[in-house]
Amino acid sequence: MKRTFAVCLLAMLSIAVNAEPAMKWVTSWAASVQGPYPVGNPSAQPDLKMVFPDAKVGARDQSFRLIVRPDVWGPKMRVRFSNAFGTKPVTFDGVHVGLQLSGSQIVAGTNRRATFGGADNVTIAPGESAWSDAVPLSFRAAFTDVAMLEGRKLAISFHVVGDSGPITWHAKALQTSYATFPGAGARGHRHSEDAFPSPMASWLFVDALDMWMPASTRLIVAFGDSITDGTASTMNGDDRWPDVLSRRLHSRHGQQVAVVNAGIGGNQILGPKEYGADKPFPGGPSALMRLDRDVLSLSGVSAVIWLEGTNDFSRNGNATASAAIAAMSDGVARIRARIPGVRVIGATAATALGSSSAAHGFAEQDDKRRALNEFIRTSGAFDAIAEFDQATLDVATGQLRPEFVPESTTGGPGDKLHPNRLGYQAMGMAIDIGKLFGAPIDAMASKSDRTKASNKPAKSAKPAKPDA
Repeated sequence: MKRTFAVCLLAMLSIAVNAEPAMKWVTSWAASVQGPYPVGNPSAQPDLKMVFPDAKVGARDQSFRLIVRPDVWGPKMRVRFSNAFGTKPVTFDGVHVGLQLSGSQIVAGTNRRATFGGADNVTIAPGESAWSDAVPLSFRAAFTDVAMLEGRKLAISFHVVGDSGPITWHAKALQTSYATFPGAGARGHRHSEDAFPSPMASWLFVDALDMWMPASTRLIVAFGDSITDGTASTMNGDDRWPDVLSRRLHSRHGQQVAVVNAGIGGNQILGPKEYGADKPFPGGPSALMRLDRDVLSLSGVSAVIWLEGTNDFSRNGNATASAAIAAMSDGVARIRARIPGVRVIGATAATALGSSSAAHGFAEQDDKRRALNEFIRTSGAFDAIAEFDQATLDVATGQLRPEFVPESTTGGPGDKLHPNRLGYQAMGMAIDIGKLFGAPIDAMASKSDRTKASNKPAKSAKPAKPDA
């Protein structure tokens, strides 16, 4: 009798364990670090002289509150700190994560402490990075429909102990974050906005955030240059083309697909040949140099959309079309070798003909761009094509369509190189989302299913509605 009871108990436990959905880490936000501050080109940046009086000293006993928008939301998260371009070890403590209310203020009761191997601090050597321990997001349970969190933002707060030396950063956040002045000490535990007096338009030291998601969740990485990074889109508007794509996918598939942005303004496929804290370049390390850190090391990658080449053909890059094609082919091969079953989507480069930029806009550069686009369309190297060229081209002039030219970040006439908010919307809408994955997404939740969802995946599923 006892044996029978034990067997039944084990069977029941097995059923209970098997009923729990398989879970995994999925990157929900990313910002490719590009060099030591102030090397880079923010679209709009307040004066930071009082925040960083000496770039060589870097951050000095001060706190930061970075505002980021996760693309999907799980019951717990972790965050990656980077000292990729530092020259000395950096110690972080007082790390907290909370739900942003507005500005630098956090919703009361949501701020949670993050640890590293159980410790309250972590020291990261030059060139290295470190993940925090998992941070439970207990406030998520308050949202009866997880879709209500879409578009909400997290505040990642932390304190730099002592002097950091050169700051590893992503220049063009197009998102307002906040800092204290030097010597302010640890303030990450505070909810109020007066704790962080200085705004900034860049992300520092933090380059990825993961969410604990069902194992079926898929991640798309948008890999590229300033046109992926979002130059000329609106400040705090979340209207880069990857953002537009994300909203389309969430409308159709709910929380089962995430999109993150791995763009860097000025980035090139090929150059520069050398890169480091002592040899920085505004566009960051080449796409091939940063591929491992900014794409392959992210969690749960299922697809990569690669848009690049414009800067390789500029007067700063001056690469041949054949060299850019060979380098892109090499990158695609590396992605496929590291991620079995990954989908690689080639994005055709938009025109820069007639640009007011001193480095762009010439006919010979446009010839190279068209040669690269022909390779993307016809070589068979890619699983699908994102036709950004056709979506933005004015066939009468060979330039950007005139309605896509006026600058959306700070106003002004635009540069005929970077699309504005309307142009990015056209790019995001041009992607055939049915070709992003090799097989249909399982258990696609309908809107009514998502309304019932809370912290657990929906138990039933309905066919997805057509993309609006």
